[in-house]
Amino acid sequence: MVIPAWVWIATIGGLIALLAIDLFIVDRKPHEVTVGEAGRWVAFYIACAVAFGGAVWLFSGGQYAGEFFAGYITEYSLSVDNLFIFLIIMSAFAVPKIHQHKVLLIGIVLALIMRGIFIAVGAVAIARFSWVFYLFGFFLVYTAWKLARTGLGEDEEYEENALTRVARRLFPVTDTYHGAKSFVKLDGRRFVTPMFIVMIAIGTADLLFAVDSIPAIFGLTKEPFLVFSANAFALMGLRQLYFLLGGLLRRLVYLSVGLALILGFIGVKLVLEALHTNTLPFINGGEPLGVPTIDIALSLSVIVGVLAVTTVASLIKSRRDEAKGVTADSFEPVEQQH
Repeated sequence: MVIPAWVWIATIGGLIALLAIDLFIVDRKPHEVTVGEAGRWVAFYIACAVAFGGAVWLFSGGQYAGEFFAGYITEYSLSVDNLFIFLIIMSAFAVPKIHQHKVLLIGIVLALIMRGIFIAVGAVAIARFSWVFYLFGFFLVYTAWKLARTGLGEDEEYEENALTRVARRLFPVTDTYHGAKSFVKLDGRRFVTPMFIVMIAIGTADLLFAVDSIPAIFGLTKEPFLVFSANAFALMGLRQLYFLLGGLLRRLVYLSVGLALILGFIGVKLVLEALHTNTLPFINGGEPLGVPTIDIALSLSVIVGVLAVTTVASLIKSRRDEAKGVTADSFEPVEQQH
């Protein structure tokens, strides 16, 4: 897939324009995002992703379009775990509801930049070292096993990461929020506010999730352009999903099982592709191995099918639990005393 420089520039420019429009419209007057508003924005970003995938289909063919959609759906579904962590961070920092959208937006912009670097490094490593596929594959299988055992991160407690702690040491931080400001000047001295710290926390927390999501999408497509664009569209719609899902998120009780199956499937796919394209001197006399590969059509079908089954099964179980008097916990973001 040959991508001219102007296509990269146009794509990144379009993404920046979308983010600027979102920032201008939503944060022009800070307010608590309603479910209806979040739903419209989620639908808008999904429509943008579908349109982008359609353009890939038109100009590059169904193979690459299928890879984009498979990557986008996988990244979007894996990002649900991010939402639990976002909730924990928002609660830990007692972010006012009217400013939560801006925090998510800036944090995700930081994550996009850092993921772009991560993707570039990953693409170079894959191009130069074929054994990276084995590493990615086995790592995804291990991650799938761990996720199936422990589930999503709703019960985790937030601990500040190294970058956030460094920021606190480098800059004096105010005790309270000052509206949506990240920097303030008090008594002639410049301070950062908790708003600045929480943006770093959101951005770096999302980067940690790239450790499994980036290898997963490289298992579906080896095209850096598709990897980046799928990640970008998934991240851009993520913050609206945070406000939209509400109490629904905790009803998806089997989601961790579904995500584990998807990660395990992609991990196996990566290992099979590596065995198919590499020769191992200690097996079969160094001759190419007759190993089957999994095409993108089957991959997309498995991903969509697993998500559909686990979602329906989760909602059925939650409804039965409610009928028995067992209710799911609310996912409504809360404010705590900072």
